[in-house]
Amino acid sequence: MRARSLLPCVAVALCAVFAPSASAAPPAPFGHACTPRDGALFCPTADDAARVPSFDGVPLDVDVWLPATGDGPFPTIVMLHGFGGSKTDFQGPQPAGYNAMYFASKGYAVVLPSARGFGRSCGVPDSRTAGCERGWIHLDDQRYEARDVQWLLARLVDQLVARPDQLGVTGVSYGGGASLELAMLADRIRRPDGTTESWQSPDGVPLSIAAAWARWPWSDLADALMPNGRLGLRTYASPVGVEIQAYEDGLYALANSTGFVAPVGADPEADLTAWKQRVDRGEPYDANARAILNKFHTYHGVLGLPIDKGITPLLVQSGWTDDLFPVGQGLRIYDLLRQKSKTAPVALQLGDLGHARAANHPADIAAFNAQGLAFFEARLKHSGKGPAPGSVTSYTQTCPRTATHGGGSYRASSFASLARGELVFRHKAAQRVTSSGGDAALSQKLSPLALDPCKGVSDDVARGTAVATVRSPGLTLLGMTHVRADVAVTGHNALLVGRLWDVDPATGHQRLVDRGVVRLRSPKIVSFDLNGNAYKFARGHQIKVELLGRDSPTYRAANGTFSVTVSKLRIALPTRERRPGGGRSAAMGSA
Repeated sequence: MRARSLLPCVAVALCAVFAPSASAAPPAPFGHACTPRDGALFCPTADDAARVPSFDGVPLDVDVWLPATGDGPFPTIVMLHGFGGSKTDFQGPQPAGYNAMYFASKGYAVVLPSARGFGRSCGVPDSRTAGCERGWIHLDDQRYEARDVQWLLARLVDQLVARPDQLGVTGVSYGGGASLELAMLADRIRRPDGTTESWQSPDGVPLSIAAAWARWPWSDLADALMPNGRLGLRTYASPVGVEIQAYEDGLYALANSTGFVAPVGADPEADLTAWKQRVDRGEPYDANARAILNKFHTYHGVLGLPIDKGITPLLVQSGWTDDLFPVGQGLRIYDLLRQKSKTAPVALQLGDLGHARAANHPADIAAFNAQGLAFFEARLKHSGKGPAPGSVTSYTQTCPRTATHGGGSYRASSFASLARGELVFRHKAAQRVTSSGGDAALSQKLSPLALDPCKGVSDDVARGTAVATVRSPGLTLLGMTHVRADVAVTGHNALLVGRLWDVDPATGHQRLVDRGVVRLRSPKIVSFDLNGNAYKFARGHQIKVELLGRDSPTYRAANGTFSVTVSKLRIALPTRERRPGGGRSAAMGSA
């Protein structure tokens, strides 16, 4: 990654070259006319003929918003929509503080593209005119969707719309993943053959992303879609994980209903249908399945990209209650950058937000949006102060889901210091977990696409599961619950799903707090983290961890049968309190 700062003399030269002239007219991005709208200038792609051909000729539907006054070039922010969306997602009055008009009112040029394969970038059937023959979805491939954004920014730099030293990017979900890719590519492009080279405009201006705010992103798409419970920083560790079935089914249906999916076999780099069919067949996973996951890891994430020089300033927003891209996805790139440098300009926003089952409390989102603006002001305009390097802001899960605020906020100088204590409890006796155990009807109710986490279910213990419990002393969970046990595995394709429950003894109902999965390889010891949460357990409630061998449709059920004998089960909850319950020790026993 190239250094972010320019030499003083280069900066002076840029200021001279890009200083507005008193007689200059406002720029016309991509040759599109601009008209006043909502306190800014709106410069849309008015029809399909006006779309912008990308590096490979695929026509991109892109709008640009400019400040109401000024001739440019401007500090520029690209806003990238979620999966199944389009450029229009950020053009309405909501969400407040995170839309094109808002950023334009603050002096930014704002670029709103529809990602290739969505909207009128070849996504809608009647938009597939000449040039769209291969304009299908590539799942945020560095070589395609990320390069499309780089291509658009390069054109705007040469048109004196965007400043080359003040380029920022932000996005949600699908757009969040692309934002991370662009930040880590920094000043490089990635060609279809996988090679990288310096990113320059057609006129030869060297370019780099100066700041990125990634909301609800993944860092490794292979691990996000097939988690195995082993979060390697640089690799998708063996073995092949467990399909997040409910979400993958939903995303594939959304791709087909809103976008352009490549015909089977037409493009080995974008063969969504063939990939989905292979994953759905399940275990055993052959070389073909591993090749698919390796491709996802290499081109659809950021962990394989080198950090050879500087670090792009990053603000990462992840959801404790996001069952699609959990906190670990954002935390992993945060940890990786801080391993490179303790002063790495990366900060975290954590809360009851993101994809289902998240609540997305409006006040929490507004506070994070204000922090996001301060981040861009500091990093692109060098005005004011954004989040400090390494800093973390967190809100807790709150019920009811309609509450305006989450709990908190909690702030720390690093993720490691967010939790200050630990509650440990155990179940030493042997318990048997089976591939047929658990309550299948309850698992259906707990599908993340249908779950209201604030609604309780009956506190029952199903056959073929393992359980550890402890009475809550009154504490705030703030992080990832760790599970460790001795195990003896028989059968094939074994997995363990962990669920963390809050049991109210007064009502006999329990509320799902957290979940996670690990694929077993017949080890003698299993050690894994649940996805994580920030949650207050009331004093006198029961904290329960349940291990089971199937949890469909959240996770795909394994082919074949297995059993796992679990003993010396140890649970560790990271807590905000230094000594949960105020006792001399945070360690407790449990029958």
